[in-house]
Amino acid sequence: MAGRSGLKDLQQRWVDDARLDHKRRRDGSLSVNIIGSMPAGTDAIAVKDSARAFAIETFGYNHDYVFVQHLDDKHPHVHLTVRSLGHDGKRLNPRKADLQAWRERFTGELRLRGIAAEATPRRTRGRVRKAARGAVLAMRKRKITPDVDRRAPNEVLSEVKGGRSAKHPWDEQIKSRQDVIRRRYLDYAAELQRSGVAADHALAREIRQFVNDMPAVETRWEVLKKELSELASSRRRNAKQDLDAEGHNQRGGDERTR
Repeated sequence: MAGRSGLKDLQQRWVDDARLDHKRRRDGSLSVNIIGSMPAGTDAIAVKDSARAFAIETFGYNHDYVFVQHLDDKHPHVHLTVRSLGHDGKRLNPRKADLQAWRERFTGELRLRGIAAEATPRRTRGRVRKAARGAVLAMRKRKITPDVDRRAPNEVLSEVKGGRSAKHPWDEQIKSRQDVIRRRYLDYAAELQRSGVAADHALAREIRQFVNDMPAVETRWEVLKKELSELASSRRRNAKQDLDAEGHNQRGGDERTR
């Protein structure tokens, strides 16, 4: 398939098929979008072959799909779009367990092609902020401001201006979960340290270093609040410098007049 016309033809076929699905809600999704991304320097051909093998194994017998590899940034990645309606009449509705199973299958294909990869959930690496959804990224790329980018800063700005700090239950849950995860890593390190085996001691040191290198636990709300606070402080400093400069110029003019 090549070009926008080919893609539009495929989309129209999926739309026509969806009209026959009487169980689908009017606002139900036509497809599920998946991104398989690897760090800079990873063999791009192996990533593409792994994505193809993953798609065949996971969806090839029941769901139509299309994918493309992008090499326009430093991370080789593949966009995979899977038609929600299966040939058996059932709709694709992935849960968290399904997503983890997909990660494990994809990384398994990567390892078969010589790429070291692990299907670790984001939170076990200390990362608490979710990546933006594909639709949001696409809007940003087209210079369109998504509602989520408009609402959140306004809410945070209102909080900063009001001098209040609202409590968000989900923030506390995120931090509590991170405390448990990091403590568990350190408990494993302590257990290895007690083994008396040199290799275990070395692994314990690596685990403790891994925990030390984990990013600070900052939710998206906290990051926005910090950015807006820094912006407000910067504007106040600039305004003060402008006033000081005006005062200096005024005094200089008065002295020349005298």
